[in-house]
Amino acid sequence: MASFLFKWLLISGLAFNPAPATYHPIYVSVTEIEHNAKDKTLEVSCKIFTDDFEKTLRSTYNTYVDLLKPKDKNATNKLVADYVQKHLLIKVDGKPVALQFLGYEQDEEGIVSYYQVNNINTIKKLDITDNILFEYKKEQLSIIHTTVNGNKKSTKLVNPDDKYSFEF
Repeated sequence: MASFLFKWLLISGLAFNPAPATYHPIYVSVTEIEHNAKDKTLEVSCKIFTDDFEKTLRSTYNTYVDLLKPKDKNATNKLVADYVQKHLLIKVDGKPVALQFLGYEQDEEGIVSYYQVNNINTIKKLDITDNILFEYKKEQLSIIHTTVNGNKKSTKLVNPDDKYSFEF
């Protein structure tokens, strides 16, 4: 009976899993962009797996990064903001906008960073370039969700394709 149970556990992968606890089989970031017509702002959030993001930040900036327990929160904020602002570019009606970094927090196995763009009265078209972590893994995907005037649209970008336009 014990050998039967061991074989079942082995086949199911429960008895021995050579992958580290942080292993995950998919490489994806999720970006949400919402126009707040009342406040005339564009609200942006990016969710990225913590382990992948830390490895990318360490490699990109050649420094140790711990997003969950940073030694210097201000320095870590600057790294997160700089990286995302270089890899997520947004144009509203053909004009580039600057993402104002608001902060980040842990959410389950990911880090969610928040941004805002002020003085956005209306939106007819959003041009997005999103290549977050594309240099980290060739399998990286970016999922983008947008909401403008209650109209929700989404897309998936597969590395190396990093551009998409939404029309409202």
